[in-house]
Amino acid sequence: MAMAKLAFIGLGVMGGQMAKHLANAGHDMVVYNRTRTKADAWVAEYGQGRASAADSPAEAARDVEAVIACVGNDDDLASVTLGRDGAFRAMAKGSVFIDHTTVSAKIARQLAVEAKGLGIMSVDAPVTGGQVGAVNGTLTLMCGATDKGIAAATPFMEAYSSRIVHVGQPGAGQTTKMANQIAFAGIIQSLSEALRFAQAAELDLDRVFESISGGAAGSWQMSNRWSTMVKNEFDFGFAIDWMRKDLGLAFEEARANGAALPVAALIDQFYAEVQTMGGGRQDTSALVRRLPRA
Repeated sequence: MAMAKLAFIGLGVMGGQMAKHLANAGHDMVVYNRTRTKADAWVAEYGQGRASAADSPAEAARDVEAVIACVGNDDDLASVTLGRDGAFRAMAKGSVFIDHTTVSAKIARQLAVEAKGLGIMSVDAPVTGGQVGAVNGTLTLMCGATDKGIAAATPFMEAYSSRIVHVGQPGAGQTTKMANQIAFAGIIQSLSEALRFAQAAELDLDRVFESISGGAAGSWQMSNRWSTMVKNEFDFGFAIDWMRKDLGLAFEEARANGAALPVAALIDQFYAEVQTMGGGRQDTSALVRRLPRA
């Protein structure tokens, strides 16, 4: 595709890597981060002479084809888009806003309405694949957007993803991400129980993994976290604090749509226990810590 001028807002663990892939693809980049020193450091490391740091989201968004964001929560997203110095104040008609933050479906739908009124397109595109996926450019994106919006966003999103799924209209990307979090919360709990059971039975854990990982019990979590859970290693990209935030969004949406989430609610309580143990910044697989080893 032709090279473009792009803005990227939010240079954390995930955003900084996604922006890196866009720079490596040859796009001119303007980046903004709440902590200016982080933006300057990103420009120095990845800018390749074609990037600069902005002092506000609005400054970053001026005269670009797309603004891409990966921030913290609903309030952060509202601030960088609709705030006094928000990106929507400066984006050109016909440009596209792509949001990779995991937020509520409510704000995703609100931004789509605001964007339409300004003549711009909005895509809610939360991600899965973790820090490893961001580093390797192999994220999966679940996107809520109009057909026109997804067409405009896809050429840019391809730089850091291996799968892009247009799941529905604005807000659908966020609700799909909620379904993802609900599903893998249950997987992590079951994996934790299976591991502790195998330890109690004094089984060879490597042989157990070899036996069950290729069958019906197999999962991404088992393939990537069984061995690290055995070694009590929990220093990975997706923290329990963030997981509880995501589950909270799912519970809010479930109250609105009438869905029942009894298992997810129980596991959320388990995660709260791990937080009280000091594990809030540890990977979600630290759930195993609350189960005593026989």
